[in-house]
Amino acid sequence: MGTDSTAIASPAGPGKGPGTAGPAPAGADDVAPISPPRDWAPVLLVPALVLAMLPLVGSVSSWVTLTVAGLAMGLIIFVIASGLTLVFGLMDVLNFGHGVFITLGAFVATSVLAPMAGLTTADSLWLNLVAMFAAMLVAMTAAGMLGMAFERFIVAPVYGQHLKQILITMGGMIIGEELIKVIWGPDAIPLPLPTAMRGSIFLGDAAIEKYRIVAVVIGLVIFLLMLWCLNRTKVGLLIRAGVEDREMVESLGYRIRRLFVGIFVAGSALAGVGGVLWGMYQQSVDPLIGAHVNILLFIVIIIGGLGSTAGCFIGALLVGLVANYAGFLAPKVALFSNIGLMVLILLWRPQGLYPVARR
Repeated sequence: MGTDSTAIASPAGPGKGPGTAGPAPAGADDVAPISPPRDWAPVLLVPALVLAMLPLVGSVSSWVTLTVAGLAMGLIIFVIASGLTLVFGLMDVLNFGHGVFITLGAFVATSVLAPMAGLTTADSLWLNLVAMFAAMLVAMTAAGMLGMAFERFIVAPVYGQHLKQILITMGGMIIGEELIKVIWGPDAIPLPLPTAMRGSIFLGDAAIEKYRIVAVVIGLVIFLLMLWCLNRTKVGLLIRAGVEDREMVESLGYRIRRLFVGIFVAGSALAGVGGVLWGMYQQSVDPLIGAHVNILLFIVIIIGGLGSTAGCFIGALLVGLVANYAGFLAPKVALFSNIGLMVLILLWRPQGLYPVARR
């Protein structure tokens, strides 16, 4: 998301050289920010759900443990799904192959962390974080590069054709998974937590896993960085303007194609980071890890509203919380609890929590 705004937003109008900034899109200042300020009902769903579960769970300590676990799961899902929802919001692309970037990121992490045993086995959180961030950086780079190739050779030929997009991106994911099997093998590979992130801390009688606290912090930092980028930078202004009215941005001479590629690469890179976090969350990696998460991703972006980053954030938190509460209260219905959540949300708001204009 930190792509140079000059390179992306260079206008192609007469009298403007390459890299010269053009006029801001008309009405861009009126584009809704990432967190819609006037409609608080969807935001209140998260605390309402959390408070409603307290009497059902019964034990305060179990409730705290489940809530932190749900928030951690939700924030990891948000990191992965945020790129997917931006891709749809700006590019109108249904990328069912998003899971391959998750899988690649997770497997790259296993290869990066293996020779860094000295850091991962050290009983120091800071050394563990150095190893973890190194893995995330390499995974982000690898997933971003794959995303660039994926967009160029698979997605670009089917812009504007949703049915073909679904079929060809799913085919791309299957091919990517098979290539990953060729490189890393078909079997699951352990991805153990670094030493300092194992175990739990106790708040009274509530046990909270250390890694889940780390995941919550990383997820919130990424969300805040996205907030800043989308609301405080020129690239973010163009992204939001493009989501609202792509034709207007193009008519002002901005090279929307470059913005498309940049967003797709950034979304793929975020999926790679999410793959590292999810692999550590599961503590093992297999070639189908991305395909399994794909289902949750589309539930999240449908709940949030296709193309809405704020809706994606709230939807991911709801999905994570419901999955953990349902798994504790009624394990037999946990598998389809999030589908039930999606149905309820769509009955209330058929276009999702924060529908994007003209979608």
